[in-house]
Amino acid sequence: MPRIHSFLGFLALAFLAWLLSENKRKVSVRTIAAGMGLQILLALILLTFPGSQEVFLWLNRAVGAIESGTRAGTAFVFGYLGGAPLPFEEKAPGLSYVFAFRAIPLLLVISALSSLFFYWRIIPWVVKGFSWVLRRVMGIGGIEGLGAAVNVFVGMVESPLIVRPYLQKISRSELFTIMVCGMATIAGTVMVLYASILRDAAPGIMGHLLVASIISAPAAITVAKLMIPETSDLSREGVALPREARSFMDAITRGTVTGISLLLNIVAMLIVFVALVHLLNLMLALLPDFLGRPVTFQRVVGYVMAPVVWLIGIPWSESVTAGSLMGTKTVLNELLAYLDLAALPKGALSERSRLILIYAMCGFANFGSLGIMIGGMGAMAKERRDEIVGLGLRSIVAGTIATCMTGALVGIIYV
Repeated sequence: MPRIHSFLGFLALAFLAWLLSENKRKVSVRTIAAGMGLQILLALILLTFPGSQEVFLWLNRAVGAIESGTRAGTAFVFGYLGGAPLPFEEKAPGLSYVFAFRAIPLLLVISALSSLFFYWRIIPWVVKGFSWVLRRVMGIGGIEGLGAAVNVFVGMVESPLIVRPYLQKISRSELFTIMVCGMATIAGTVMVLYASILRDAAPGIMGHLLVASIISAPAAITVAKLMIPETSDLSREGVALPREARSFMDAITRGTVTGISLLLNIVAMLIVFVALVHLLNLMLALLPDFLGRPVTFQRVVGYVMAPVVWLIGIPWSESVTAGSLMGTKTVLNELLAYLDLAALPKGALSERSRLILIYAMCGFANFGSLGIMIGGMGAMAKERRDEIVGLGLRSIVAGTIATCMTGALVGIIYV
């Protein structure tokens, strides 16, 4: 029964995307059927293929190794704040863990490694292969195929940079597809950070986050083509992935500098968003209690998003708790939602519900990301800035639907 529940939710989400379409008659049945089929096939291969769990555990060990290396650097620079031996006795486990000095610096190391792997042509080789599959199976254009594939590994601004020369001339549908793929996936730089946060939430978490981003790419294309179907000729250009670094040391340096900007942005956003939620809860506390408990932002968005998370396979008894996490992810960002998920007491959500949520929240679809996307893509394609702004809210909706479809697929596979 849970599998049927999630399968019906998977179909219902696709139907919802069609209802929101701006041109229902132009929807390509071939593209949609191929996209949904590719999602299911990828989920089955990556989640049930013999040895997949061993790969997940190997990835987790790789994350542990990166964390260990990062801790060596932070301990050298920040001392016991960064993980060096404490000069005093810790009164309770975990009190010495300072998030800003222990978790966030992972971004610097991952950014440097990503840049190095790009220089060594490892990431471009994988991206081109995935792009070829998307174009052959789903029949999409070359520019949007590459943009969708790159989004699995880099952020929503870095991805359009790859196809920047073509942004002015691609169709409205292709532009929207690139935007939705940015909203429905997460960058590799933050993937490891989220894995470190969710280490105890699910075994093999790094593998799950990577699989979520991969499956959500065809899901995003499917939803984008349902909401804004292609009505123009497809782009057929082959795009060469740039190699900006001149040496491996240059690649490491460039990656580190990029990581500094990302680190500062995340620190600033965490401070501001946590502060704003706290202020909002203080105002809501003035209202009378509801069902015997104070009214909070988390409870309000929990009730609003409860039907959505129920649709993808989470039991109704857990839907308010899960809905509050999904609401936090959509209104604020996925990092805060993952932090809240990691802090949930045991028994608040079943193991299956936790896994569904990890996949459903694995995307950048939120209002903060929309501002980043509009600023980045608007600067790259100034003549289409108004069009990008006009598609912004739709891209959040489409990205959320895509990641929820991915969550529903997990609900079909795991009982």
